[in-house]
Amino acid sequence: MKTLFAMLAVMVMAATVSCNNTSTPAPKLFCDTVCLKDTIKFTGTHEKQPTVFITAKDCRADSIIWSYKGMGADRKTGITYLLNATVNINKDFIRCYFKNSEVAYVLFNDCQTGRGFQIKLPYDKSQNFSLKSSGINSIDPKFVIAENLMVNTDRGNVYVEDMSTGKTAMMTFGEKLDIDYDAIHDHIDSVNVTTDRIWAKILTGKEWITKEKKLTPADWKDGK
Repeated sequence: MKTLFAMLAVMVMAATVSCNNTSTPAPKLFCDTVCLKDTIKFTGTHEKQPTVFITAKDCRADSIIWSYKGMGADRKTGITYLLNATVNINKDFIRCYFKNSEVAYVLFNDCQTGRGFQIKLPYDKSQNFSLKSSGINSIDPKFVIAENLMVNTDRGNVYVEDMSTGKTAMMTFGEKLDIDYDAIHDHIDSVNVTTDRIWAKILTGKEWITKEKKLTPADWKDGK
């Protein structure tokens, strides 16, 4: 009888340890949320030397500043104010495209969620900067995008802007997808976009399908 009680006690203790050691694995990060300490700087090749600076404070991106040689006063805004969110930016997962000294495009993904952000920064002080928080960026290895193109979605369509010309094109999904931009791959598995074609693999209902649109010069419209 004592042996039986001893065996039961061991089984209870083992079950307790097993329960205590059970934990939910942490979600996989898109990129390393390393402390951002140094200013990130981009410089264009135009003779006016357009620049974009992203400053850091308390391990996060703090402000974005853009200017060019001879511009006078810099343009500046707070990152959190602009995005209306706190994000983790890694200097290796951000890129900047300059259209001469007219506009700078900053594209990056939040390391915590992988969500894509796109900021359009005009150097003309009479023009407002703009933000897309549903970016489909080539920083994500499942999204293959031509170097000069910026791509995003509104859940029902894919929109493309040629950053070198300002012209735009689009492709419809044919329905509205229930996309959570913080988990975009739950509904958009992969994308491939060039100046000649838009292709995407998307989830409709419970089925993965592909959508494709061939682009002709007539499909590219003057941007607003």
